[in-house]
Amino acid sequence: MRLLVALAASAAMLPTAARAEEADPAAAPDILVTGQRQTALALPTTTGSRLDLTPLETPASVATITGDEIRLRGDLDLVGAVTRVPGITSVANPGNGGTALAARGFNGQGSVLQLVDGIRLFPVAGTITFPTDPWMVERVDVLSGPASVLYGQGALGGAVNFVSRQPRSDRTVVEGQAGYGSQNTAQLAAGIGGPATDTLSYRFDASWRRSDGYVDRGRSRSYALSGAIRWTPSERFFLQLRNDYGNNRPTEYFGTPLIAGRLDDRNRRRNYNVGDASLYYRDNHTLLTGEWRPSDAVTIRNDAYRLTSKRLFKNLEIYAYDPGTGLVNRSSNTGIVHDQTQYGDQGTVRVATPLGDGITNDLVVGFDVNSIDLTYSNDFGSDPQEDAVDPFRFAPGLFFDTQGIAPRYKTRTREYAFFAENRLKLGAFSILGGIRYEHDQTERRNIVYGANGQVTEVNAFPNGITEKNFRNTTYRVGGVYQPTATLSFYVQYATGVDPLGTLTNFTTNATQFFFTNATGDQIEAGAKATFLDGRGQVTFAAYRIVKNKLVVQRTPQSPVEQIGQRSAKGLEASIGMQLPRGFSIEANGTVLDADYDDFQSGGTSFNGRTPPNIPQSSANLWLRWAGGRLAAQAGLRYVGHSWSDDANAFRVPGYAIGEVGLSYAVTPSLAVDLHVTNLADKKYAITTYDNAQWILGRPRSVDVALRARF
Repeated sequence: MRLLVALAASAAMLPTAARAEEADPAAAPDILVTGQRQTALALPTTTGSRLDLTPLETPASVATITGDEIRLRGDLDLVGAVTRVPGITSVANPGNGGTALAARGFNGQGSVLQLVDGIRLFPVAGTITFPTDPWMVERVDVLSGPASVLYGQGALGGAVNFVSRQPRSDRTVVEGQAGYGSQNTAQLAAGIGGPATDTLSYRFDASWRRSDGYVDRGRSRSYALSGAIRWTPSERFFLQLRNDYGNNRPTEYFGTPLIAGRLDDRNRRRNYNVGDASLYYRDNHTLLTGEWRPSDAVTIRNDAYRLTSKRLFKNLEIYAYDPGTGLVNRSSNTGIVHDQTQYGDQGTVRVATPLGDGITNDLVVGFDVNSIDLTYSNDFGSDPQEDAVDPFRFAPGLFFDTQGIAPRYKTRTREYAFFAENRLKLGAFSILGGIRYEHDQTERRNIVYGANGQVTEVNAFPNGITEKNFRNTTYRVGGVYQPTATLSFYVQYATGVDPLGTLTNFTTNATQFFFTNATGDQIEAGAKATFLDGRGQVTFAAYRIVKNKLVVQRTPQSPVEQIGQRSAKGLEASIGMQLPRGFSIEANGTVLDADYDDFQSGGTSFNGRTPPNIPQSSANLWLRWAGGRLAAQAGLRYVGHSWSDDANAFRVPGYAIGEVGLSYAVTPSLAVDLHVTNLADKKYAITTYDNAQWILGRPRSVDVALRARF
């Protein structure tokens, strides 16, 4: 019954991965609209398939949100932007870099893969910190459901692809934005792109942000730089070099402890971290792309890339209220440094073959190789830091470390994969299939410090084994029926693979060393359509995903086994329409039922329980009007309740957040924006860091921005 009620609520305002133009561009300045274009379902995307298919042609759920939409809606971070598409919710906290997502009943960096320009990012201990800033993205594509056949392990719930702003060869465009708002939040951003010569084009961007935050000592600051140069000597060849750098110092805030099992207004803005806590992420991504079309039927592409990441965590992270003393116990003084370098190369050959009488065949084959080196430093041998403080008034204190943060182990991961994808089009019918073989080899070496300070590297495990190999083959097969050019029905079966821990961090311990990755599969069916001459679109999908080989321990005395299972089934829908008189509407919703099917640990059965941090429903609604120099918008974001533990003893309430915005075009190239978020000043948790420790959302806030485009 709960599932049916949630479905009715979501379906009543359907959803959208779509796009509806806000107003006739002849009646409104360009700065207020995102530009006339086709609906997203008719635009090719490489995220759902390497065959350059449109979402209408793809037997999977693919949603897109453009960078212009992100900036127009006033989203301050990429997680907030991504969670506007169907079925995506946030599980972001400082431990995962503030970027982790949940999709279709699965969550975290090990189940919802993140990409930059189609390049897979390898997390360390579930942490990804790149890209940094919404200003830098051209669009964000989301593929829901298993994506391992395209991108490898760690994508059973889906994949999110951040597409960077690209050089343009038609004309020079200069853009800028300056903003200020609540919590002393400020931003300055600028970009320029255009042709340098007949064969050279470029794009350069910079963004700076800062805020005092909505908790004590909540200061954050970041800046991002991006540059790309493209050489196009002919219509059939281009070579592009780009580099992106992000330096992010987020708020050193690990959540707010509940008082007597509830959120108390008196500690809503308290920050329980120590006064000298430190948290930063520095990432640099370089990408060299070449593409050659020797004929209309053949396209050859290669992407070579390098990513370096340096991250520091130095915090007192766990806070728990003690009803006996009335104090908050603080513990877990954690110091960690990630020093990670990823090199890789990805190549594809795509061949389009007409076979006559409306029959065509499209084939892509390729390879993917990666090398990831990690030095992991920590202070885990330090004496524990534990104290008890008044929940409402306390001195934050200083970080306590008797050992120091130093390198403790190194890992080296080598990955190679071969993949192929094919579509046979038989008139209105298309049959698609794909397969990927991936081999991952990870080696771990512990670092030991002798009495005289001498450093040695030793085997990670007592049995002398330091190397682990994973071999996985994943595939998908699907069919699409398009009775008209604007309507499609599809069905797909896909398999996927998730790591037990984090591949690059080699968290598999000696007990679990001989276990394999978890495996899963999905069956999905749905429909997609555009209507009103392309001014509207609608999508619907139903799915069931099963994940096997979870690690379980049936009793404290029994051995650890890899036999568990969890599953999720759900419905997703979206709608977007451009209405008369400058009005438009977008809405999306999802309802799901996620459960442990076979999961017992320590003698306790969790069968039938909902996995942590998985909301069972979510929805987004967005209304907009534009006329002349003025535009107005209103939005509603709904996220259902979730649980923070396997036993479902700690319930995290759902929430609905309203927002409004107003834009005025001073000139056709200059606009002033006003955004008000969390209209009702709702107290809510985005996610949790510990069972009764909530990461709270932003309170009611007002932001003003000046946007320019020439």
